[in-house]
Amino acid sequence: MPNRLRIRTAAVTVAAVVLPSLMAGCAGRFADGELSSQKLIWKDCPAPSEAEGGGPAPAPLPNGGRWQCATMQAPLNWNNPGGASIGIALIRVKASGPPSKRIGSLVFNFGGPGGSGVSTLPAFAQDYETLRTRYDLVSFDPRGVGRSAPVTCEDDQQLDAYFQQDMTPENAAEQQAFLKNTRQFNQACRANSGRLLPYVRTTDAARDMDLMRRLLGDSKLYYFGISYGTELGAVYAHLFPRNVGRAVLDAVVDPTEDPVQSSLGQAKGFQLALDNYARDCTSKSTGCPVGATPKDVENRIAKLLKDLDKKPLPGIFPRRLTQTAATNGIAQALYSKDFWSYLTQGLQQAYAGDGRVLMALSDAMNGRNENGQYSNLVPANLAINCADEKPRYTVAEVKAKLPQFRAASPLFGDFLAWGMLSCTGWPVAGAASHPDVSAPGAPPILVVGNTGDPATPYEGAMKMVKALGPGVGVELTYKGQGHGSYDSKNACVQAKVNNYLLNGRVPAAGTVCS
Repeated sequence: MPNRLRIRTAAVTVAAVVLPSLMAGCAGRFADGELSSQKLIWKDCPAPSEAEGGGPAPAPLPNGGRWQCATMQAPLNWNNPGGASIGIALIRVKASGPPSKRIGSLVFNFGGPGGSGVSTLPAFAQDYETLRTRYDLVSFDPRGVGRSAPVTCEDDQQLDAYFQQDMTPENAAEQQAFLKNTRQFNQACRANSGRLLPYVRTTDAARDMDLMRRLLGDSKLYYFGISYGTELGAVYAHLFPRNVGRAVLDAVVDPTEDPVQSSLGQAKGFQLALDNYARDCTSKSTGCPVGATPKDVENRIAKLLKDLDKKPLPGIFPRRLTQTAATNGIAQALYSKDFWSYLTQGLQQAYAGDGRVLMALSDAMNGRNENGQYSNLVPANLAINCADEKPRYTVAEVKAKLPQFRAASPLFGDFLAWGMLSCTGWPVAGAASHPDVSAPGAPPILVVGNTGDPATPYEGAMKMVKALGPGVGVELTYKGQGHGSYDSKNACVQAKVNNYLLNGRVPAAGTVCS
């Protein structure tokens, strides 16, 4: 789990379809005013690049909806809008209903940070067909992501080695190796993307979205943010409260937490999801093939991870399944209840000496495709988090926190605690301990929390409601499992969200769906 990765679902990095980097670096210069007057030129979307996962160009939707792509020019540095510019990649499919009923564009961000909206929207567009009756569905690669001036660090071979390392060091030698690998990765990011790194903060992406709103022809921003996309949407509301139209924040990031609190919350969230998986597996009448009781399931997983620390299993040749890769793969499967069957299969195979399924799940988390090529998900995730987050932690501080993390999660605690060193030595200073999302003057924003969410624990939804301010945040609770609520296909959640986005009807605060 690289540096508190929060993304829509495990399938995003498996089924990604992304576009090539047409504007990989800094482009020309735009005088003040030219940015707002530029015209978006929409064309058929090309096939994805190697950096964004490969694969075919996005296929038309079943009813014939055709994908179009464009590139928007935005300032590299929003404090100097007349300086160098970068290209922001956009994708859209037009509304399916009559023009007289069209509201505008509904802009999506699916999370990460580091997730490509250009790849994710086509993969899941059918989930939003009801919303497409009145909206053009639009998404984008945020700056530093995909083909929007992507952050690059190490090459594919180096990344294979990086993800094979032991990320839960238990002695001085392992600790030195971990720190060396972290330092080398961060230095590679500086060498390959140093000019871009100061300008990939969430506030920069929010300003890009306001320019996007204007170029799409909308007087207000209509927005659907998922996971980290909730933070981006809330930061937008803080910066541009009067420009918010209707906005949904689903799978909500807690905006009040510092990186320690956020990582600790994820440790608790993934442990809760593992507990729920174990109870579900052992409750089946056919029996659970990976344990007799919930405690047995978790004890066997703990033993597997301990054994892997000493002796990795054969994985996807020539790599081996390490303790770190197995932990990563288990966490990936816990992002969605739909993936619990893959976790069971992966554990069964690992107990029999075959680590391929768990490694495939780990690869999905890390943005690696079956051809051994990595997207820039992990470099972008790190760059955006480190640009946003001010704290930098020491080894001593991590060690002091280990007992607290282990109490929160015996399986994931160490992994997430040591991950807090990711930004140590990063070449760019972080902006703040946590984002400012206060949005006085904004209209009601629908905030959707899932009680079983592992990556963005449920408590963050109420924290977001409070932080947005009186009369702004309206909470909707889903008593479910997995990361996110709308994509669970729960009829109650979808009806409430659809009615709000399509008809402007805000559900009563505190509404609960189950």
